[in-house]
Amino acid sequence: MVAATARIEDLRIGPLSKTYRLSASSVLALKDVSLDIAGGSFVSIIGSSGCGKSTLLRIIAGLEPSDGGPVRLGGRTIERPGLDRGFVFQEHRLLPWLTVAANIAFGLKGLPKDEIRDRIEAHLKLVGLEGFANAYPAQLSGGMAQRVAIARALVNKPEVLLLDEPFGALDALTRIQMQQEILRIWDVEQTTMILVTHDIDEAIFLGDEVIVMSARPGTIKKRLSVNLPRPRDRTSADFLAFRREIYREFFTEAEAPFAYVI
Repeated sequence: MVAATARIEDLRIGPLSKTYRLSASSVLALKDVSLDIAGGSFVSIIGSSGCGKSTLLRIIAGLEPSDGGPVRLGGRTIERPGLDRGFVFQEHRLLPWLTVAANIAFGLKGLPKDEIRDRIEAHLKLVGLEGFANAYPAQLSGGMAQRVAIARALVNKPEVLLLDEPFGALDALTRIQMQQEILRIWDVEQTTMILVTHDIDEAIFLGDEVIVMSARPGTIKKRLSVNLPRPRDRTSADFLAFRREIYREFFTEAEAPFAYVI
């Protein structure tokens, strides 16, 4: 088993805004977004296309700046990418010329060879891919490739794992399997996980809390604590009640049917 982070810091976001400057105009993607996320929790962020939810995730990752609002992990201000945050994209983005082991180890720099080997082995076991260390991405299924991407994101033992619609490209059955798998990994690692998704069932199934964002400019429209026991039954009356509540948030909001995606 991979050792869990000793101390899990809270994440404090904003208030922040984000404007994209275009050639002849500007687009306000996020407006006055404030979030406090408890260390070790699993938070789902859901909203329509173009609401800025992926932009918010990239700001937390340090991949792009806000217009000036702070993001703090514990007592540290986030201004750039760092090993304390891992990122999993919708597509696995594995390097096709490297083996599974080499892809996982890609971000491990300056460590003894024995420790690198041990971390690779531990994380292959964590994601259920023992025996695939020498395989190449082209030899893997979509679900297996995403498992490698998750292992790569976790191998540096981040405090926060950021998941940007990581199961969106998978078929329905594999997606459900991967949802169950990420919950198992979360339970083992005790890492703070923040998931961006447009799938309401997925948000409820995975999250301790569901953050509903408004249409652009994205704001925090509602926060729902999902106080359902795990494993969660997607057909239960309580689960369906959460789904109805989130649907109401979307369908009572007037918005253009085809929002510009950022």
